[in-house]
Amino acid sequence: MSRPSALKRKQPDSSSPSESLTEHEKIVYSVIRSKQDMGIWTRDMKKEANLPDNLVGKSIKSLQAKNLIKEVVNVQSKGRKHYMAAEFEPSKELTGGDWYSNGTLDKYYISCVKDGFAKIIYQLKVATLEGISDEVKKSGIFKTSFTKQQIEEILRVLVLDKRVTEVKSTGMGEFGSFPVGKVCYKSTSKGGSKREPKVGAMASIPCGVCPRISQCTPDGIISPRTCVYFTKWLDF
Repeated sequence: MSRPSALKRKQPDSSSPSESLTEHEKIVYSVIRSKQDMGIWTRDMKKEANLPDNLVGKSIKSLQAKNLIKEVVNVQSKGRKHYMAAEFEPSKELTGGDWYSNGTLDKYYISCVKDGFAKIIYQLKVATLEGISDEVKKSGIFKTSFTKQQIEEILRVLVLDKRVTEVKSTGMGEFGSFPVGKVCYKSTSKGGSKREPKVGAMASIPCGVCPRISQCTPDGIISPRTCVYFTKWLDF
């Protein structure tokens, strides 16, 4: 009498890519996977695997084809091939954290963060690092949270850009709510916006796009003296 199918021995699942690895591939994969979210440089991998370069190279290609490992960017050493098991996400130590995107410094995002911090400082009039941190969290305008170190880095850059000044509280006047000697930050520009050199303002002069420029004369009906757009530009 045949045994019920439910009691038949279950066949091992051979569909998993790791089941079909050669001995050399298993060694390389084990070394890479053991490094988890830090991954490993190919040179170090070869030392730990203790295999000839050609076997390591072939194993890496095979493991990538089977989607078991992936190449990741190490911002500290971009010229080096770095590999990690596919199941892990690179640590911030490798990626550079929130300031980087795909291994490249995200200058646009950093610029947006600087503008946001400068505006917050302007609105607070006088702000401490803790106060800025609280306002940043409340605002919800940034895609990520910031560590104390990151906030200090942004403030340092704003000070170097002369958009913000670092001062110590006197405990009086506008510093009345802060202890004497407490490091504070104040905005140096209107609305926290970045000050542009006069040449930047010249580049945006409205006359260049005015359709009546050919009729504009110093004493005419259309004149720089009576032009509201020109007046606003001068106030810039």
